[in-house]
Amino acid sequence: MLESAMIKAITFDLEGVYFVSGKANFIKKIVEMGISEEQAKYVFLDSPEMKEFYKTGKWGDSEYWNWAAQKWGLNMTADEFMKIYVDGCSTDDKVVKVVRELREKGFKTMICTDNFPARIKGMQDKFGFLDDFDVKIISYEVGATKASPMIYQELINQSGVLPEEIVFSDDDEKKLVAANGLGINTFVYENFDQFMGELKKLGVEI
Repeated sequence: MLESAMIKAITFDLEGVYFVSGKANFIKKIVEMGISEEQAKYVFLDSPEMKEFYKTGKWGDSEYWNWAAQKWGLNMTADEFMKIYVDGCSTDDKVVKVVRELREKGFKTMICTDNFPARIKGMQDKFGFLDDFDVKIISYEVGATKASPMIYQELINQSGVLPEEIVFSDDDEKKLVAANGLGINTFVYENFDQFMGELKKLGVEI
């Protein structure tokens, strides 16, 4: 980071930062339906079909969830799966409050997320979270995940500010590498108090 740079835009991850418990609760529900935890996690978290096709927009909702239902042997639709996911998710109210306070103080609020259409729609319908952000960078719209510099270049482009004026925090350290390589200020999100402390170090007072 340039010592003279002033932070103008704060970027938030969704799962594990703005939202909590969604993935874990969804996996738990799938396991309760008789699917092994290993198979539930593979299909929803680690499979190429999720990471390389669904989250990058190569597959749509019906393609992925038809495949997932077949792999799990469950006769369910995309809407049914997403209802389970959304019902088990909640926001971190402290993070939501900070996002809104930052915006009121003139900072640009942004999200950068590896995600898929059904989840974004379901969460927006329940929480209206997109309304809190000036810039929304979502992997399926960009065609790349946070493993790629492409998604962070799009973040920079849409932010309207310099890379060194942007902060990005994620609970997965591997996802910070490409952002850092483009000059964005990054740090691992561990918990709310640590997050606030890191912002303060960067000169962001709330």
